Amino acid sequence: MLFAASLLLHAAGGARHATARAAEQGEGPVSLTGYLGSATFWFESMQNWQSEFLSIGVLVVLAIFLRQRGSPESKPVDPPHQEGVEPPVTSA
Repeated sequence: MLFAASLLLHAAGGARHATARAAEQGEGPVSLTGYLGSATFWFESMQNWQSEFLSIGVLVVLAIFLRQRGSPESKPVDPPHQEGVEPPVTSA
């Protein structure tokens, strides 16, 4: 839902900007659907989403790397419950 909303808001703002540029050159207004089909819209959208996917990818890779056992950046891991526990003492 957020993806669709951001795409539509980008298209609406871009269509307004394209209409302002077209008016400066004496051309007619650009419709929202016309701007959605333009190469400019898709070029801008892919550049924006490419940077978002890159940053999320870096976060995922770093999260995996930093959580590896033995990594100097990882938190110490407690031993399993069975390890280090002495058997109960029974009285005879």
